[in-house]
Amino acid sequence: MRRSLAVTGIITAGLTALALAATPALAQGGPNPNASGTGTCAVTGTAPVSPNAVGMNGGRGQGYGRGMNSPMGGQGINLPASGTLTADQKADVAYMVEEEKLAHDVYVALAAKFPADFQFARIANSEAQHQAALRTILTRYNLTDPTAGLAAGEFSTSAFQKLYNDLVGQATTAVNAPEVGVAIEKLDIVDLTSSLDGVTAPDVVQTYTNLRNASQHHLTAFGG
Repeated sequence: MRRSLAVTGIITAGLTALALAATPALAQGGPNPNASGTGTCAVTGTAPVSPNAVGMNGGRGQGYGRGMNSPMGGQGINLPASGTLTADQKADVAYMVEEEKLAHDVYVALAAKFPADFQFARIANSEAQHQAALRTILTRYNLTDPTAGLAAGEFSTSAFQKLYNDLVGQATTAVNAPEVGVAIEKLDIVDLTSSLDGVTAPDVVQTYTNLRNASQHHLTAFGG
């Protein structure tokens, strides 16, 4: 893998922040952190949804519209043709499926823990779409899904299991809980940027790019 994933600890400085360690080259990747948080989660290249769409009233995460909650039953319809993946690139797809499951499962847990903070449930719905997008890629390339059959909060990789437990445990208050979301979305952006490096398969490039754009929207919603 071209990336390294580690939660190095909790830093208390007004708000609690998670320090994420990645390789120096990866730490410079990703979209502009000042990008707008409005728009839908562009997983399959669908058109943006109006920020005033139904069901997104009040709280953080405004501006996502119904695109966040829309079922992704048509996954793959708008994808370009498949290409060729190296062994490392195939491993990256499997890795990213676990990482999107991590985001989804943490947000589900935090939605239950802090029900007044509606962004966790809303963004969890989006993360379910992200998993579906990557599972489409797994199917296209006949790859094994490392998340198949696992319940929320369960992971086949010990590093992801520990990270899930740590992240949920770090969200001790409604004030610091969004910092967990910031940490996850920053991690996603770094790892998606790494996974894009050298990929030529059009369907994988589009999927990773759309997922990274969506992570940037989520990062903004969490205040990152």
